Amino acid sequence: MTITPLDIQQQQFKGKMFGGLDADDVDAFLQAVAAEMETLLRENTELKEQVNRQTRELAEMAERDKDLRETMLAARTITEEMKANTQKEGELIIAEAQMQARRLVDDAERTVAELQVKVQEVRRQRLQFEIELKGLLDAHARLIEHGRQE
Repeated sequence: MTITPLDIQQQQFKGKMFGGLDADDVDAFLQAVAAEMETLLRENTELKEQVNRQTRELAEMAERDKDLRETMLAARTITEEMKANTQKEGELIIAEAQMQARRLVDDAERTVAELQVKVQEVRRQRLQFEIELKGLLDAHARLIEHGRQE
């Protein structure tokens, strides 16, 4: 049973025939009890409101904390993805550069081989020219020698 300050104020006591209660003392006490109870109820209500406020604030902080953790996790995930993408991109760039370098080396080796073939061909042509020239000079020398002998 809940007793309110109003219940205490309206409480009536039966008097005894002999040596009963002093009605003024009882009324004064009841007034004091009612005032104290009213104060306690007010404090209790204020404390409940404060607890409710703090509970709401705590829930809001927990929600913000959750949001912050989710944001940090998302940022970490994005950062790791960016690192992985950057790593893959770097590896791709290196692979492309190596392929291009290989092509350049292959082209250079092919050019060197072609030039060596041309050099050999020029040497062969020079040697043939020298032989033909020597043969021609020998033939002219014989003609000249033959012409002198006649």
